[in-house]
Amino acid sequence: MQEDLVFKAMADPIRRLILDALFEQDGRSLGDIERAVNAQVEMTRFGVAKHLKVLEQADLVISRKDGRTKVHHLNPVPIQQIHERWIGKYAERAGVASALLGMKRRLEESEASGPDQSTEDEKS
Repeated sequence: MQEDLVFKAMADPIRRLILDALFEQDGRSLGDIERAVNAQVEMTRFGVAKHLKVLEQADLVISRKDGRTKVHHLNPVPIQQIHERWIGKYAERAGVASALLGMKRRLEESEASGPDQSTEDEKS
């Protein structure tokens, strides 16, 4: 299933670095991507190429020959499909969840700064 390939590809932090690099500047060569990755972590050209292959299999990266250079482009469509399928339906309920989280934080803050704080300090 294509969706599983996308999740697997995006699960790896190096592959997310590559996607971020292509988001910042699309149409990069392997050498350009290697330099962008190596700005964060040390990785060989072969390692970067292996990660690119996984991203290509998940259809997150599309590669094309430009003369003698292979140029890699970000394909945002699978990410958008994941968003629509998984994130979008939960985002609809995010308003309620955000309100509940806000209430929880306020209650915890008021408990921490309330009169119970001094009694806990005295107990220790």
